[in-house]
Amino acid sequence: MADKKADLAGPGISTYEEVDNILPSDYSSILTPKETQQAVFAVKNYIEENLAKELNLMMVTVPLIVDVESGVNDMLDRDGSRTPVEFNCGLGLDKPIRASVVQAATKWKRMALKQFNCEVGEGINTDMHAVRKDYFLDHDHSSYVDQWDWEKVITEEDRTLDYLKDTVRKIWKVLKGAETHVQKMFPQLKSDKYPNLPDELKFIHAEEILDMYPDLPRKQRETEIIKKYPAVFIIGIGWVLQDGYPHEMRAADYDDWVTETVSEDGKPMHGLNGDILVWNPVTKRRHELTSMGIRVTPETLKKQLELSNLMDDINQPYHQAIMNNEIPLSIGGGIGQSRTYMLLLKKAHLGEVSVTIWPKQLKDICKNKNIHVLE
Repeated sequence: MADKKADLAGPGISTYEEVDNILPSDYSSILTPKETQQAVFAVKNYIEENLAKELNLMMVTVPLIVDVESGVNDMLDRDGSRTPVEFNCGLGLDKPIRASVVQAATKWKRMALKQFNCEVGEGINTDMHAVRKDYFLDHDHSSYVDQWDWEKVITEEDRTLDYLKDTVRKIWKVLKGAETHVQKMFPQLKSDKYPNLPDELKFIHAEEILDMYPDLPRKQRETEIIKKYPAVFIIGIGWVLQDGYPHEMRAADYDDWVTETVSEDGKPMHGLNGDILVWNPVTKRRHELTSMGIRVTPETLKKQLELSNLMDDINQPYHQAIMNNEIPLSIGGGIGQSRTYMLLLKKAHLGEVSVTIWPKQLKDICKNKNIHVLE
């Protein structure tokens, strides 16, 4: 069971010997660096335009830093294992502002829905850039994170699995459309060696996956289910499963992972959130594209904070806004930009589509495998 506990957070790779082992040895980039940049921005523009159409979103500006005291920063996992970069700012102030570099705009977006006067069925999308310093840096985890962080106003009646699934299908339609769009620009991306994404996703609960693979840690369970269904949406991430562990740690104050639901065959389940995972034919590994969900109500926020031993957080401004119904009910998520580019452009490493810092030993591994990361 120790392996299961260690598997609850993080990328699943912890040594560069393992990275060296899992990266492909027969790799050759289909696109040149110049073509790659052209393709990146073609995909970016397509996804932003079509997310707006499918989900009724408008692009808005998004903060890079927030006030620590606001409670708005995304803490990612409720175990406190990934802390944000913080610093004092405000020259000349008697008490400097304690600033926090965002790890994601998850909670800020829900506040922003009120700021931008979004009505039911309307939402926002952001070109979010963040820093997550506590990642092990491998082929698909970077300390620099870029996401389409989006949020949409819903009603109490929309807080259902059917509404969640309908939204997921719309996002999948956009991702599939982006794949088709970029392959029209660069036909060489259509390759028998690297199959395209399937037309449809498989929806499955985390509890069902545990029933299928009860002895495996989370990432191994995901790998097995992805081998069976090359694109899945895993529902109910955060709820403690029958083996005593959640499928993965999930923050207590945005996604709703406690609400009772039922599976398609009528079994009791939990959670109104989930992740899209796909099989990456280049790296031959699981590949997460998006994490999303219907957000907490006052009742489910309180329950999740209690279960997570985080009730002290309830007095922060963001949490009080939820408890006092001052901000709208919503659904939202973050779609990894570089993760998506990496997948659609058939790349072996995030560093081929985005510029950030990597350790020398990782760059040496990549160079030996004909993977050219950007400097």
